[in-house]
Amino acid sequence: MKIIKTINDMQSFSKQSMRSGQKIGFVPTMGYLHEGHISLVGEAVKQNDCVIMSVFVNPLQFGPNEDFDRYPRDLKRDEELASQAGVDVLFYPDVTEMYPKERTTKLTVQERVNTLCGESRPGHFDGVATVVLKLLQITLPDRAYFGMKDAQQVAVIKGLVDDFNVPVEIVPCPIIREKDGLAKSSRNVYLTPTERKEAIQLSRSLRAASKALSDGEINPERIKDIVSTYLSETSGSIDYVEVLAYPALEKVHVITEDVIIAVAVQFSAARLIDNIVALKSEIAIGV
Repeated sequence: MKIIKTINDMQSFSKQSMRSGQKIGFVPTMGYLHEGHISLVGEAVKQNDCVIMSVFVNPLQFGPNEDFDRYPRDLKRDEELASQAGVDVLFYPDVTEMYPKERTTKLTVQERVNTLCGESRPGHFDGVATVVLKLLQITLPDRAYFGMKDAQQVAVIKGLVDDFNVPVEIVPCPIIREKDGLAKSSRNVYLTPTERKEAIQLSRSLRAASKALSDGEINPERIKDIVSTYLSETSGSIDYVEVLAYPALEKVHVITEDVIIAVAVQFSAARLIDNIVALKSEIAIGV
């Protein structure tokens, strides 16, 4: 596996790969890899000739009181896991490489951000959109892989790519979970033993909501009540429970289309998110 740290070297590598007729798959990460990240690599390996992974903790997407400085980092471990998974190139720029000077242009995401995580994190998705657009211009991939654990991020990035005609296919990939159902996350390490046991209520609540939909429940408020009942059994504070059209992320009054059921719970030192996307074909309308 090749390690590249500069933008010029990364672009040169990608251009050479393109000239050679290779298809490039790209997996952007903030490092501290887990099975969720590795599953993205697995999909990229299947569909492309060359797989590039970036490891970059992006300061633009962290608010002033968020955990940028203590976000877990372990590059040596990331290198080992990436290499074992089949990554061909690990792009590992530092902050000054990615943002060497004051930007003359700033991206502002206008839609799909005033709800879910975006509502309590103003500017977060501006930072996400900025770094993703830069990384796509630097790595020049044919396909880019994102986990549906952060389904709002996927919706925002799809909108970004469409708006700016970026020639890349965005490939959403399923959430990878622990055996008990907890969605894998780099922040799970911050849960206390008690909180870790309680955290399975997130996935349990979503399974119960999914069953209610398949049984014919189409009232979003009743779906939210089902989810909230499960989450109230934790010691965490419920940040949000939402049922929204997907990917538009707009409110629905009756569930008759593709929707996302999304939750966020703040524990003592970790904020966990989870979701399911229910397709119109899976909803028992009129039952």
